[in-house]
Amino acid sequence: MICLRLRGAERTYNDGHPVHALRPTDLDINERDFVTITGASGSGKSTLLNVLGLLDRPTAGSYEIGGVNMAAAGEKVRGAVRGQKFGFVFQSYHLVLRRTALENVELGMLYGPHKARERRQIAAEALERIGLAHRSHADPRQMSGGERQRVAIARAIATKPSVLFCDEPTGNLDSRNTGKVLDLLRELHQGGLTVVVVTHDLHVASVGTRQLSVTDGRVREEQR
Repeated sequence: MICLRLRGAERTYNDGHPVHALRPTDLDINERDFVTITGASGSGKSTLLNVLGLLDRPTAGSYEIGGVNMAAAGEKVRGAVRGQKFGFVFQSYHLVLRRTALENVELGMLYGPHKARERRQIAAEALERIGLAHRSHADPRQMSGGERQRVAIARAIATKPSVLFCDEPTGNLDSRNTGKVLDLLRELHQGGLTVVVVTHDLHVASVGTRQLSVTDGRVREEQR
């Protein structure tokens, strides 16, 4: 079944002169895919991720999620779909200092439908799932980079998204912690989650079931 579908989708920025960050792209991402996206800095790989994650809007073409064209949808609809179906992990963790790991995971659900007690329970279950239940009351300043990123992943999966988008999730990590994060992403994928990872690291890219490369805004699927 098709999960995400781009047809002729492109993204052009105009700041005095047009910049074609994403050239016309046809792309299907299926449920339970593990897609990695590589490319040089400025190639357009993060633009592709932002379009797929509804963080940015294509300037031409269509983007369907479950058969519904989101390219023309209003911001309220796009925000609702983004919040219900997608989880996001970024290179810089974006954790709140002086808040425990548990509280950071709870904050990701603050504007959702769950009551405070439910948020606490869901957050605890997410931390247990990623193997950090024993660090639930630690401040991020007391945690390693790998632990911080795993807390960020727990926050992203707490709402049970269908797709997890990761933008350079191992960019700030050493090889040991990179391995732990990759093991966790593999485990989440094997559990049924669709995973999309942007990375400059070819080793990280190799763990995906599909690998895309982006050059000058042009997307190509690599043969494995």
